[in-house]
Amino acid sequence: MPLHIAIVGCGLIGAKRAQSLAGARLAMCCDVDCGRAQGLAAAHPGATAVTDWRAAVTAPDIDIAIVATTHDMLAPIAAEGAGAGKHVFIEKPGARRACELDAVAEAARRTGAVVRVGFNHRYHPALQKARALYDSGAIGPLLFIRGRYGHGGRPGYEREWRADPALSGGGELLDQGIHLIDLARWFLGDFTRVGGRTPSYFWKMPVEDNAFLTLETAAGQIAFLHASWTEWKNLFSFEICGRNGKIEISGLGGSYGTERLTFYKMKPEMGPPETTAWEFPIPDNSWEIEFAEFLEDIRLNRPPRPGIEDAQAALRVVERVYEENAR
Repeated sequence: MPLHIAIVGCGLIGAKRAQSLAGARLAMCCDVDCGRAQGLAAAHPGATAVTDWRAAVTAPDIDIAIVATTHDMLAPIAAEGAGAGKHVFIEKPGARRACELDAVAEAARRTGAVVRVGFNHRYHPALQKARALYDSGAIGPLLFIRGRYGHGGRPGYEREWRADPALSGGGELLDQGIHLIDLARWFLGDFTRVGGRTPSYFWKMPVEDNAFLTLETAAGQIAFLHASWTEWKNLFSFEICGRNGKIEISGLGGSYGTERLTFYKMKPEMGPPETTAWEFPIPDNSWEIEFAEFLEDIRLNRPPRPGIEDAQAALRVVERVYEENAR
């Protein structure tokens, strides 16, 4: 029998999650905007629409709560759901600050709820292929990572909720930058030295529209990351450089261009490398693959990866950069 799901937050991301449930059943759609909740419910026969998020995440017939709200409400709603014994899927970044997730972790420990944080980029086919190549030893020990991610916003972007630090907790660093941080940690592990700048070049808002980060592991490996809301042509680029080769990923499909992975294998004599390329001209199914993994987490009662600890580690990087720029 499929698990029953409540989605809290029926905007763009909530609607995407509703299309990617991997066989689970959407039973309840919750949003402060009743019309938006009703619209999502209408697209999923059998789902009901409500505006009370507490009722949604504690309803007896709900097994899983998906939380896809503004950042200020992610952790409070997740903590309520986990405290009621519901498994919880929290949209990235999971919270505005790492400490906000402490209550979620405590509730999950108390009730046995399984909690996953939605870093779907790990499940893009090019990133999965990159991880397999790395795990096989194909590029040797890692040296550094270079990542860029950005878009150009849209008219009125400075008036949307992401521009309000009380709701968002920050700007582009928490929006797309958190994905780059998570991917860099996935390959390099934790960072002991963190530095960065968070200017706002174009958008007249109290949060940053660009973030430039230099992160270093205890072993001296570097991740150089740039997230931008002034990237007028949507861009995703992620390079993983090892002693014996390099993996280059570009595009995420759609407006970011065809997803590609190129593997450059260094020859013993050096010179031009052996080059192998893969293209993934398919619709983005990372959301569904990620949620299928969450259902397996629940079935096996295993700790999700990425989970609360991963989200907190990424958020602590964000916090250190914000603290540096507040001086």
